[in-house]
Amino acid sequence: MNYLSVLLPLTAISVVTISATVNAEQPNAPPLQLAANYQQQDASRYWVSEKLDGVRAYWDGEALWSRAGYRIAAPEWFVADFPDTHLDGELWLGRGQFDALSAAVRRYQPQEEEWRQIRFMVFDLPHSNATFSERNAELARLLLPINTPYLAQVEQLRLSDNTALAQRLSDIAAAGGEGLMLRHQDSYYQAGRSQGLLKLKQFHDAEAKVVAHLPGLGKYQGMLGALVVETPDGRQFRLGTGFSDAQRQTPPALGSIVTYRYQGETKQRQPRFAHFMRIRQDEP
Repeated sequence: MNYLSVLLPLTAISVVTISATVNAEQPNAPPLQLAANYQQQDASRYWVSEKLDGVRAYWDGEALWSRAGYRIAAPEWFVADFPDTHLDGELWLGRGQFDALSAAVRRYQPQEEEWRQIRFMVFDLPHSNATFSERNAELARLLLPINTPYLAQVEQLRLSDNTALAQRLSDIAAAGGEGLMLRHQDSYYQAGRSQGLLKLKQFHDAEAKVVAHLPGLGKYQGMLGALVVETPDGRQFRLGTGFSDAQRQTPPALGSIVTYRYQGETKQRQPRFAHFMRIRQDEP
């Protein structure tokens, strides 16, 4: 499958500044910008960074908050040198370390030995009204004089064309990375799903709610065989691969949200080769 030949190029980027909308069910949820899927846009007009396998976090000048609006119990020494400016980024432990990171971030009592290895990787200034190119430079100036190993700016690259983008994706995947993020040079920070922010991976991924557990057979007797999950638009399907034995013994709870990867959809809009990745961890 050619992941760089999908649909039509983007012809315009809407210029919208952040709007502080509040979700009544999650009143503390920060108004984050969310990524749309890459669809053959002109890569030369975007800043490109690695898609980090971390936990999304929002710094409001005083505390770190999860995507769902839960306060993250970071140690005081971890955030002691953070600026009072709002920052959007990810807590990150390294490639392939999501499970260990998630466990550390979810503890109500943070463990020093775990947090000493974590970094807050910042990629945006949500309260700035500048374009992303301007925000990226502004962020560099903000972080330059701050001397802490726990705060860093995500590296942003400019690529010449879509061929270079494909090569960068291949290199990142070969090194164990998740994929790429693209931020349009002229886009403004916009709460919600935005065409100014794109994600590109070798596999698609999505989220669904667990609605049933199906029992296992054979070597999985007495354990989980598959999940029945439901997408936000009401489609249901079985998710039966990608689980460890430990996850089959203690499967994701009913009502929890899981992330899965897949390779396109059938004519009936069912995901092809759906593969469990993880439980979405919003609570610290």
